[in-house]
Amino acid sequence: MANVNGNKEYKSDVFSMLLQDKRRALEVYNAINGTTYDDPEQVEITTLEDRSFSLTVRNDASFILDTDLSLYEHQSTYCPNMPLRDLIYFANMIQKRVHAQKRDLYGKSLLKIPMPHFVVFYNGKENAPERYELHLSDAFEKKTDKPELELVCQVYNINKGNNTELLAKCPTLRDYMYFVDLVRNYHFDNGLIDLENAIGQAIDQCISQNVLKDFLIEHRTEVTHVMTLDYTFERRLELQRVEAEEEGMQQKLKEQIRKKIYKGKSLEQIADDLEETPDVIRPLYEQIKEEMADRS
Repeated sequence: MANVNGNKEYKSDVFSMLLQDKRRALEVYNAINGTTYDDPEQVEITTLEDRSFSLTVRNDASFILDTDLSLYEHQSTYCPNMPLRDLIYFANMIQKRVHAQKRDLYGKSLLKIPMPHFVVFYNGKENAPERYELHLSDAFEKKTDKPELELVCQVYNINKGNNTELLAKCPTLRDYMYFVDLVRNYHFDNGLIDLENAIGQAIDQCISQNVLKDFLIEHRTEVTHVMTLDYTFERRLELQRVEAEEEGMQQKLKEQIRKKIYKGKSLEQIADDLEETPDVIRPLYEQIKEEMADRS
């Protein structure tokens, strides 16, 4: 993740690291599906980690259990493109599986593949429903009531106060969110500017309270590294979103001023119409006047 703009130069985070452990993957699977599997060796980890793949096909966590392929992602910021990303992940996994098993796609025998399940765990700061669905068909340029290709992601909000029954059955998710909340509290709520220090204090507190203790002791350096990069990326996304909103508002204001200039209104009249002061809109007003003069 040297490239913060892309975030996934090094596609690992604490969530991904936790679910590389078959015991934890099995625990999350049982909690989501209401099952009671108890043999971690039944879990086949299939997470895409091959560095030869492009950045777009490195997923958070996936594994096969019985005949099911579970693809688990987590989001710290809202992303409506999760179904499309999951479609890419699934296609790459199946392609690798067929190739590794040297199965003939053009043969007369029907090739059986694992049944996929797509789950997203949301832990961002923005408000979100406790549980909702994202559909691939929502991205189709032409809407249809009968999509010939569909993919549905089940999204679980795992922030405090949401999906309490699920978190009660799944210590891995519960402890993960406890750790995330501690980092947020130390870094944002308490005004602790040094992010690495905030992560360190959160790790120390979790270890002292036996929360992800063995995991954090063993992976302390890596956890600190990936959490720092994740929060840096999250902050960058937030700033980009604010900048985009401000740019959109600026363009809207500019268009309103342009229309009123065409109607022959003065700077003072336009300011009064828009409930702004002349000084606020003067730069845009003069810019538009110059543009109009250049075209004339």
